[in-house]
Amino acid sequence: MKLASYQNGQPDGCPMLVSRDLSSTVDISSIVPSLLYALLHWESVLPQLQQLSDELNRGLLAYADAFDAARCMAPLPRTFQWCDASAFLNHGRLMERAFNTPPIPDFDTVPVMYQGASDDFIGAQSDVALPDEALGIDFEGEFGVITGPVPMGATAQQALAAVRLLVQLNDWSLRALGPREMKSGFGFLQAKPSTSFAPVAVTPDELGNAWKDGRVHLDLAITWNGTAFGHPNGSEMNFSFGELIAHAARTRRLSSGTIIGSGTVSNEARDVGSACIAERRVIEILDHGEAHTEFMRFGDRVRMQACASDGTLPFGVIDQQVVRSDGH
Repeated sequence: MKLASYQNGQPDGCPMLVSRDLSSTVDISSIVPSLLYALLHWESVLPQLQQLSDELNRGLLAYADAFDAARCMAPLPRTFQWCDASAFLNHGRLMERAFNTPPIPDFDTVPVMYQGASDDFIGAQSDVALPDEALGIDFEGEFGVITGPVPMGATAQQALAAVRLLVQLNDWSLRALGPREMKSGFGFLQAKPSTSFAPVAVTPDELGNAWKDGRVHLDLAITWNGTAFGHPNGSEMNFSFGELIAHAARTRRLSSGTIIGSGTVSNEARDVGSACIAERRVIEILDHGEAHTEFMRFGDRVRMQACASDGTLPFGVIDQQVVRSDGH
């Protein structure tokens, strides 16, 4: 099952059911007023939504419309909690060099995670407004999960069973602000603007064998201003999503609609490229003694798409331009 939220002038948007091939869609607001509502009442609404999804995929719904990704907000335009990890240790170690910070204690055994803003997510084709190019504008390609309720102290196996939906996202970063906030000991705030999401959230079964071991085994292809930048695979997560959810729930229970991010997708093989500029810059320093790649400028465009083995794009595409903020 694939779900999206169309813009309708309301904060949570209009919930939409989307066909497997992303060609058609139906409004499901008569069943659930929002996708967040669906997650809060998942067990009771799932049978009806699944039946409707099956009929949509079989072409049985005469009232279905063509799916328009340009009308999409983030699948969950806002939610109760957004926590992002750094589950790819290759990326984390490179970032320690980038920020010139000492190694994080227990980095190999305890997930690193920060709690970000969850009140204002960005749609896949919306412009991304930021205040200043000098802040070091960077994209970060990631995968994520949206959970049902998770009890405090849940095991990794219990936590993984709570996954309701999978998402693809761009966790924007302002690199010039990161080092000070990391050294403060209080985590990110200004360095992390609102996060962008691909238009469609999918139930795990939609990925078939590409969802296993609590990981998304798909390439995340990224282009910057039309030039290929990287296509790392999500399979190299050192911590599974089950482990990440359990980490977040160690001392608190998680509400339905909680989003957990993987952190920047990163592979040890250099030839697959990177999912963020900062990682490429560190590699340039290691290989050539200095960084040559600059951060983003206003007017730049980034495109991200997770690619299945048959060439389909399960989550749709993130395709966004960075623009100067007018302060609103």
